[in-house]
Amino acid sequence: MEQCPAKALGLGLDHEDFLAALAPRPIIILAKEKDYFDARGNEAAYHRLKRLYRLLGAEDNIAYFVGPTYHGYSQENREAMYRWFNRCTGISDARTEPKLVLEEEKTLWCTPNGQVAELKSKPIHSFTQEKSRSLAAKRLDLDGAALAQTVAEALRLPARTGTPEFRILRPLPDRKYPLRHALPYMVDTDPGVHAIVYRLTAEPLLSRPPRDTNKAVLYISHESADEELRSERLIRDLIAAEPEAAFYACDVRGVGDSEPQTTSLSDRGEYSTDYFYSSHALMLDYPYAGQRTFDVLRVLDWLNGWGYGQIHLAAKGYGALPATFAALLSAHVIQVTLKNALSSYTEVAEARDYRWPLSALPAGVLTSFDLPDCYRELKKKNLKLLEPWGAETPASSA
Repeated sequence: MEQCPAKALGLGLDHEDFLAALAPRPIIILAKEKDYFDARGNEAAYHRLKRLYRLLGAEDNIAYFVGPTYHGYSQENREAMYRWFNRCTGISDARTEPKLVLEEEKTLWCTPNGQVAELKSKPIHSFTQEKSRSLAAKRLDLDGAALAQTVAEALRLPARTGTPEFRILRPLPDRKYPLRHALPYMVDTDPGVHAIVYRLTAEPLLSRPPRDTNKAVLYISHESADEELRSERLIRDLIAAEPEAAFYACDVRGVGDSEPQTTSLSDRGEYSTDYFYSSHALMLDYPYAGQRTFDVLRVLDWLNGWGYGQIHLAAKGYGALPATFAALLSAHVIQVTLKNALSSYTEVAEARDYRWPLSALPAGVLTSFDLPDCYRELKKKNLKLLEPWGAETPASSA
């Protein structure tokens, strides 16, 4: 949270807005020339704050220093800090760092043996467990339009209008999918954002979706539509069960062929692409689960625009979450099949350990609803829940 303050970007805040709260007290901004954090942001914050301090008659109380080395609070930056605060306070005229004595680790312990567990302290999960149970006692039993509205508000879903634009990509060679031919489309969802949608056919199809049926199956992938089209038994079962329906598979934003290559880590662990985009979503107050739900809703609108009025929405694992929410909110969905869907957010909140990523967890969700509320409502759309996953299951499934 100290790096990713909730709603900060949604409120239009930047570095200088937090520092401005200290004005006109003395501030020095320290940066590093070779850091992986771009020093230009610090420099821009400094110039904006300089103007504020000038207006307050305290222009000399703001300073900026860029150390020559890599990420870290190295000696040159520490000494810049000493010089600055010694100048501001007048306590000392020291400008360099004295020889430091590094304490032994045990000297810094705040407990007899360095472990709070030995003091019978409460583990972190006990606090979230208590909070979860408190919220459950207050939550309303919602269904129908009231539940749909609550979900849309919790996910911060924007309004949708019209049929999305799309691009036709090159047809894929035989990849051992259940049907021989596959044509990928890029469907515009949010501005600058695309969902990758595959259409499988027995015969070659190189243009826009045909209008030869009003039934379609749309499968939302767990981690990669391409991989799951080759390996997932559910997909083959769906195609066999509804041969008259057009079949589509989808990677929502950040998944499979839609995953951005903006970090060197592509798994769902610490500092992965999934984590970074989830963190930005938290700061934008537009949950990543909501963004992915919006992708599914726009793909459903796109399919409906091509004449598919009866859509069977299916999904697996991580994809089951946006599929669940989209199925609640789309009138085009008449049937739902979810494999390895998360049983409940309550289970995650009350577990000692869990393996679901931040992207799957909308902030504050348990204040208003939980997944079993959605599953109960989706029984009206012939919901099938296959092999639900608990709080820890995704790690063992990888």
